[in-house]
Amino acid sequence: MASTATIRPRSALHKATSPARPKPCRARVVAAAAATASAAAMATTAAERACAPAASVARTTSTRRTPTASVASMWRQVQGSHDWDGLLQPLHPVVRDEVARYGELVGACYKVLDADPSSPRHMCCKHGKETVLEEAGVVDAGYEVTRYIYATPDVAGPPSTSGRRSSSWVGYVAVSTDEMTRRLGRRDVLVSLRGTVTQAEWAANLMSALEPAHLHTRRALPDVKVESGFLNLYTSSAPGGADGMGSCRDQLLREVSRLVKGAHPGEDMSVTLAGHSMGSALSTLLGYDLAELGLNRDAAGRRVPVTVFSYGGPRVGNAAFKERCGELGVKALRVANVRDPVTMLPGALINEDTKGFLAAWAGGGDRYTHVGVELALDFLRFRDPGSVHDIGAYVSAIKAETCGKTPNAAADGHGGVLAKVTEFVEGQRAAAFAWKEAALQMGGLVRTLGMI
Repeated sequence: MASTATIRPRSALHKATSPARPKPCRARVVAAAAATASAAAMATTAAERACAPAASVARTTSTRRTPTASVASMWRQVQGSHDWDGLLQPLHPVVRDEVARYGELVGACYKVLDADPSSPRHMCCKHGKETVLEEAGVVDAGYEVTRYIYATPDVAGPPSTSGRRSSSWVGYVAVSTDEMTRRLGRRDVLVSLRGTVTQAEWAANLMSALEPAHLHTRRALPDVKVESGFLNLYTSSAPGGADGMGSCRDQLLREVSRLVKGAHPGEDMSVTLAGHSMGSALSTLLGYDLAELGLNRDAAGRRVPVTVFSYGGPRVGNAAFKERCGELGVKALRVANVRDPVTMLPGALINEDTKGFLAAWAGGGDRYTHVGVELALDFLRFRDPGSVHDIGAYVSAIKAETCGKTPNAAADGHGGVLAKVTEFVEGQRAAAFAWKEAALQMGGLVRTLGMI
C-alpha cells in the first residue's frame, strides 16, 4: 500500500491546547502517491527496521506551483531565521526540496554502513570519504566529506574481538563545494548522522532518565537536562582513549569548529545538523553544544546560524533545555510522522502536553519537551509497519505532498501505538497474511515503545 502524507507545522514554542495533535487542514495540493521500491539492500532484523531506511523510494511528481524563489535568495528563512513562519502551511517548494535533500543525505549513512558481522569492517563505512556520497546513490551531492564520525556508548554490549568497547560509524561531516555554495547562497557545513543500529546503541537508548547536561564547565546550568542515554552516546569514548578518536562529541566539535573558522573572509555560512532517530537527538545536542561554547563563530567573530533538521526524532531534554536552545538561537525543524512512535518518546506519558494530575505530580522541571517547530507528516504502509519510522519513507512523503487524514490523536491518546498495532493486524487479516509474519512485524513496531 502506498503511503500518503499530510503536512502540518506546529511550533514547540507555542503553548499546546491539548495533549493530542489536532487535525491538520488539507493541503491545497494534488500529488501522485509515493510508491514503494525494492527491499532494502542492508538486511535488518524486525526490531532494527524501525530505524533502518528502505533501499529506495520512487520519486513522485507534484502538481504544486514551480518554485519562483531560489535557495540562495531565501536561505536564511530556509534555515529557520523566522522559525519557518509562513513557509510550512502550505509547504513552500524551496523548503520542501531542501528538507527532502537533507533527508537523502542522512539516508546515505545507512546505505554505506557495513552491517555484515563477518566483515573486517563491520560497523564501519564501506567506502572512502572521496566517493562515499556517490556510492550511496546521492548523485551530484555537492558536498565534500571531510571527516567520519564514530560513537562508543559506555554501556553493556556484545564484546569486540579485542575485549574492548567497540566504536561504530554513525555519520560524517561535509562542506559544500564551490558550485553548491553558489547555488545555496552560502557555504554549508553539514553533519549527517544515522539512527540506532547496534545492540550497544539500543541499550543506551533505554537509559531514559533526565540528567543535567554538564557539557560546559565555565557555566553550570543544573536545570538544563537531557536524556542520559543520548548524553552517553554523545560524550563517551573508548577507555583510555584507546582508539585515539575521542568521543563523538570531541570529533564533532573539532571538525565543525575547524570548518567554521576556515571560512573565506566575508563568506556567508551555515551549520546544518541533520539526523534520523538517534541521529536527530545527537544533532540536537551538538547544536546546543556548539552555540553554548560559541564555536559557531567564524574567524571574524560573526555568528554562523545553526539549524537542526530532525527526521523521526525523539524528545531530547526538558523544558529548560528547549528554552536554552531558543536563547542561543539554535533552530530546529522536526519532521515527524504522526504514526511514528519514536517521535512520542521518551516521555510518552509525561511531557510538554501533559495536563491535570500527572502534570502537577511530575512538576515542570523533569518533563520531556520537544525542541523547535514541527512539520507533521502522516504515512503508513500496512504491509510494512516499520516504514512509519523509515528515513526513505520520510523523504518520499515530503516529496509527494499527498493529501491524507491525520488520525484523531485525542481518541488515540497515549495508546496510539496499540491502536497502530490493531490497525496493522486488521490490515494483515484483510490481506490474508501469515500470522507468524504478522507477529514478527508487530513485535518490531511495539519494541519502539522502549527503544529508539
